[in-house]
Amino acid sequence: MARIAVIGAGMGAMAAAARLAVAGHRVVVYERTDTYGGAVRRFERDGFAFDTGPGLLTLPAVYRDLFVKTGKEPLEDCVELVQVDPSARHVFADGTEVSLPNASRAGVVAALDAALGGGAGERWGDFLVRAREAWDRTRRPLLEEPLWPNWQVLAGKEPYPAVPHRRLLRTRHARTLSEIGSIELRDERLAALLESSALSYGLDPRSAPASAAVLPYMEHAFGTWYVRGGIRELARAVYERCVRRKVEFVFGAEVTRVLEKDGRATGVELAGGEVAEADFVVAGVTPDTLDRFVTGPALRGGGEVAPQRRTPSRLTVLLALRGERPAGAAHRTVVHAEDREAERELLFGDPGGMAARPTVTVLRPGDPALVPDTAHESVVLVSTVPALPQGEGSAGREVYDRHAEDMIAVAERAVPGLRDRMLWQEVRSPAAVEEATGAVGGAIPAPALAAGAGRLLHPGNSTGLAGLFTVGGWSHPGGGLPHAGMSGALVAGLIVEGPGFRGSQ
Repeated sequence: MARIAVIGAGMGAMAAAARLAVAGHRVVVYERTDTYGGAVRRFERDGFAFDTGPGLLTLPAVYRDLFVKTGKEPLEDCVELVQVDPSARHVFADGTEVSLPNASRAGVVAALDAALGGGAGERWGDFLVRAREAWDRTRRPLLEEPLWPNWQVLAGKEPYPAVPHRRLLRTRHARTLSEIGSIELRDERLAALLESSALSYGLDPRSAPASAAVLPYMEHAFGTWYVRGGIRELARAVYERCVRRKVEFVFGAEVTRVLEKDGRATGVELAGGEVAEADFVVAGVTPDTLDRFVTGPALRGGGEVAPQRRTPSRLTVLLALRGERPAGAAHRTVVHAEDREAERELLFGDPGGMAARPTVTVLRPGDPALVPDTAHESVVLVSTVPALPQGEGSAGREVYDRHAEDMIAVAERAVPGLRDRMLWQEVRSPAAVEEATGAVGGAIPAPALAAGAGRLLHPGNSTGLAGLFTVGGWSHPGGGLPHAGMSGALVAGLIVEGPGFRGSQ
């Protein structure tokens, strides 16, 4: 039985902790805040409750596998999973609307044809076929296996296939997500639909590799799911599974250093000077934080993947509304920016900025657990924004409050009469993300993607310091709830089976 110290109680860290405990190890989790879940938090007031992190779940099989491997109770015995249908309603800049059914290619094609006409559904359906090819080529190396030692292969080769052109007797290879929109989809609304999936992860569609097509494909193929009571309930279930497996949690325990001896991690030191010895250390922290923890030899050699830093954040607006949720209201509505190009120029420029009419995701769960009674509704608005400049901390409150007002104005296109129904609002800025996760400026990691010269890969879970492993969104396979769960599985496999571990079979 090995002693394992886990730094942080995020979703990836807890997934690793539960698996390691089941394997017979003594696991202690040190969390600097007073709760678990990392970015998966909840805000409560006056009988209303809101998810302040992810609001929906894709690839639930990742967490089903975690619960199967760590106990007798399956995931569905611990939380209630609800398939969201329609998967999303989209409101485009020209006023066109379409609701896309969940996990139904034929249904999506029919809906797009009816709403957009001109063979739009067929073009989107053909795109999904190509996106599946990219998914099949990258699923194992980017989700199910430790990062390959020769990761440069993933960095250089674009897995998204080229498209044949009958007239020209040649093929054209889209290099970026935006080029897929212009070359293959050939409709501004379809391009907006495609690019919104990347934007929600903080990716610039103009530079994100074409392999980012796997992001909308995951939703299409595996469905979009909600956890009754909010996604925070998933974090609770994972935490309770850890506790049942005898994982010990120490909250309010800030780690300041990873101890090392003879080139190996030997434990952690806490802010009060207390030392906890360990045979392995699992760090669910950001690259900047990890750099501060390790004072010995360099963690990463020159040939390894560089960590992502200073990625965008998100602004979340929580709305308490009077009046019941209308029957048939979509759980998720994406209201697209009036000027996509201006939004991208501002958001991904230097320094970053925020468009007056941004892309806004409107979440209306219709969950009785989130409201004081049926005469009220809780709504969450989400928009991608630049991370806070380093050192600004909670500065810029007025800027974010003004942007929240812009988001509410946009959301009224999806929820008529929204302002008249508002009781109060709560704005969660990047500073709140920073506080919850420790990420400088509230930056949020994107999922790992192939091609693009490796810019969107993440460092492997093993490090240059023996016995030290990284887990969570800032390490392989990157950000997102399913990716966090997979990182926990990979770290547990590397510790239990050793460096020869090659992933799930």
